[in-house]
Amino acid sequence: MTTDRSTLLSAEDCLPGRDQPIRVPQAHHVNGHPLQAPFPNTMQQVIFGLGCFWGAERRFWQQSGVYSTAVGYAGGHTINPSYEEVCSGLTAHTEVVLVVFDPAEIDFEQLLRVFWESHDPTQGMRQGNDRGSQYRSAIYCDNEQQLKQALDSRESFQRRLEQVGLGPITSEISLNRVFYYAEEYHQQYLSKNPAGYCGLRGTGVTCG
Repeated sequence: MTTDRSTLLSAEDCLPGRDQPIRVPQAHHVNGHPLQAPFPNTMQQVIFGLGCFWGAERRFWQQSGVYSTAVGYAGGHTINPSYEEVCSGLTAHTEVVLVVFDPAEIDFEQLLRVFWESHDPTQGMRQGNDRGSQYRSAIYCDNEQQLKQALDSRESFQRRLEQVGLGPITSEISLNRVFYYAEEYHQQYLSKNPAGYCGLRGTGVTCG
């Protein structure tokens, strides 16, 4: 789960990928809900990157009001990349979790709290011992309202980090990145392998 690749490449320098998307199971291993769209029209979506996606996905599927989760790749240039390609650093993607949630049961602010408190967003192209561009922190929002809330929460959490001597947040926050599903064996990995690797570590700082 480690790599020395820590430089984001341009589209011209990335692998081209392929037209055929990776096939994934129809149902979520934990709750049986669909892993792919269409989702109920009352649901909203957001994509989070906070290091190795195995532990990150578990953190979100444990939240009441989260309808479905899936792991994948986003933020780069390669079309339908494989895990090996992402780990090579030649796609510019980061490992991410697609979170489908019911805003009537859990609001976006709570998901942002889970995001900020579950990892160290100041580490750039790494999380702990996991090093490389695929471990960078990111929030890819689905709409302008999410984007505003995410940017506001970054400012607020930055102030709390500074109070304990931590540096600037490096998380990428933007709109509407393409999400590519990861391979079947990665989906809900820690449900299938409860003793599997999880490098997720927060800073100990809370959102208040």
